[in-house]
Amino acid sequence: MGNLNNFVENYINILSKSILRSNIKNLEKSCTEILKIIKNNKTIYVCGNGGSAAIANHYVVDFLKFFKDNTKLKPKILSLSNNIETITAISNDINYKDIFSYQLDNYYNKGDLLIVVSSSGKSKNIVELIKFAKKKKIKTIGFSGFNGGYLKKNCNISIHINAKNYGISEDAHHILMHLQLQYLIYFLTKKKFF
Repeated sequence: MGNLNNFVENYINILSKSILRSNIKNLEKSCTEILKIIKNNKTIYVCGNGGSAAIANHYVVDFLKFFKDNTKLKPKILSLSNNIETITAISNDINYKDIFSYQLDNYYNKGDLLIVVSSSGKSKNIVELIKFAKKKKIKTIGFSGFNGGYLKKNCNISIHINAKNYGISEDAHHILMHLQLQYLIYFLTKKKFF
């Protein structure tokens, strides 16, 4: 085996640079939008495929519990990636590309927010979802990697990580999710976590 220390150092350096080169102005816009939705008692929907589904589900954990425990606000947040029974039924009986848009069609109300996490930004179910959100005038925040695909070009607030590696892209998206969460709690309470 080679030198793991060098490999770790290179990986962390690339990850750090990718995050610092992301559009911080749009990250701040996303925080403003999330806070507005929570204060207006509207619902945030999150989703993604594969590793991005795990990040979407982690949003629910952190905002539903950690955010509520550290502020006086009670966010309503649901993951469209979280119900395997529903996902497989839609996929089997209708079409896999509709697994997210079909669910959102049942749930959404005016003023809700959709957060989409997708490294490629071009999966068919992500494209269908963004088209549906545009048609229904649902505001969207998109986390993308690689060249950003359809998601980067068509969401309302794009947070793009210019990384050609799934690990770097997903790690960056996960870090930025935690950053949003802790920044919002700090903004509301001045509580410092580090």
